[in-house]
Amino acid sequence: MRLTTKGRFAVTAMIDLALRCSEGPVTLAGISERQKISLSYLEQLFGKLRRYGLVDSVRGPGGGYCLARPTSQMTVTDIIRAVDEPLDATQCGGRENCHDDERCMTHELWTTLNEKMFDYLSSVTLNELVDQQLQRQGGNVSVLHDARRRVGSRPRAKVMSLSS
Repeated sequence: MRLTTKGRFAVTAMIDLALRCSEGPVTLAGISERQKISLSYLEQLFGKLRRYGLVDSVRGPGGGYCLARPTSQMTVTDIIRAVDEPLDATQCGGRENCHDDERCMTHELWTTLNEKMFDYLSSVTLNELVDQQLQRQGGNVSVLHDARRRVGSRPRAKVMSLSS
């Protein structure tokens, strides 16, 4: 299987973002520091995640990244595909030329594994991964869970009244 650090880091960064985005845009520098992922690498990943429509960028002071849609509508497969990560256990990339330009004896095995892997990762939502992290954090679950209800919605602008 060729799931490299690119896919792993993208999923990890999206969980971090989802845990914190109810407070407003999340900086890549913050994700980089918390997850020990290179900032320049995150910039590349988030460019792809933005183009794929999974995150939105907010410019200026207080800027960063927000989720572009609810966590319940994003799967691990969406994230991995967004960063151009292939999910392929075959050595031939599905071209059936694995062994001297012929289909190898185990081609069907690896093709079936690809299907199972795709089905499983497509069934896991970002919401489920975030909930797992909230449960792992124990005592803070109720506070964080209240914030989680807002995850996926855009931060609302604060409206100040000019009348007294």
